[in-house]
Amino acid sequence: MTEKKHPDRENFPFFVDIPTRWMDSDVYGHVNNVEYYSYIDTAVNMHLVKKIMLDPNTAPVFGVVAETGCKFFREIRHPDIINASIRVTKMGNSSVTYQVALYRRSDECLAALGHFVHVYVDRKTRKPSRIPNAFRKELNKLLT
Repeated sequence: MTEKKHPDRENFPFFVDIPTRWMDSDVYGHVNNVEYYSYIDTAVNMHLVKKIMLDPNTAPVFGVVAETGCKFFREIRHPDIINASIRVTKMGNSSVTYQVALYRRSDECLAALGHFVHVYVDRKTRKPSRIPNAFRKELNKLLT
């Protein structure tokens, strides 16, 4: 059986460093699996805030999480710094699918590979809404 190759790091156009916290660790001495989802969420939302200038408190539309998933390859331990790298793998009218690679900055090893689907909704109606053109322009820069 052939092992599927991980995506190349250079195919992830945006990254952010995220420090682990003492409280992220579990009784086994490594970061608990649920924290990986927090790192993925942080990376995606940092992109929205830094590049799209999303104000989560006032934006007329915003993304809600419709689906997440993660494959784990290596442990992360405190006090590791995580390099979370993101790209967009699919974009529809109201949804966007991100792939997020979590690397340990200390040794550049891929620790986990996750996906994250946002569905954009209207703030007032809470119904799916078309991704605004300004958002779409920035998200297209991450599309691979």
